[in-house]
Order: sequence, then structure tokens, then C-alpha cells
Amino acid sequence: MSDTPKKDQVQGEGDYDAARRYNKDQKEFSESGKVEQAARDAAPKTPEEAEAMKRAEEEGKSHSKGEGKGMSDKSQTKP
Repeated sequence: MSDTPKKDQVQGEGDYDAARRYNKDQKEFSESGKVEQAARDAAPKTPEEAEAMKRAEEEGKSHSKGEGKGMSDKSQTKP
């Protein structure tokens, strides 16, 4: 048997089944009431960790093609 996807299966960025599963999981998590706790758990515990997270974010941004229209460092949504 081959691990190659069949011609009618869409993979990669067009993997619709994976996108549906991801969207379902994200919706369930956002409605679970666990978002605030997860955000607190992910917050840096020390000033050093905060600095490391900031450097990692800056490194990631340096590889991006830029922010979307209407996006800024302070807000990820339009007012």
C-alpha cells in the first residue's frame, strides 16, 4: 500500500477535513470557559521569560511579509 493520497483527496493547504476539525476544536475550546485560564497559564512567569517571549515574537515578525491592513502591534482587530 502507498501513503500517497488518492487523486480525489485534498491535502496541504486545501485539506478541508483538517480545516473542519480545527475549526470545530477551536469553537469548542472558545466556548468551554477555559480560555481565560489558558491565557493565565501561558503568561510569562518571570521577567526573563517575558523578555524571551518578546524576542521570539520579534524574530517571528521579522520573517513575515507584514501586518494585514488595519492591524497593529496593539490590536489584532479593527475598532
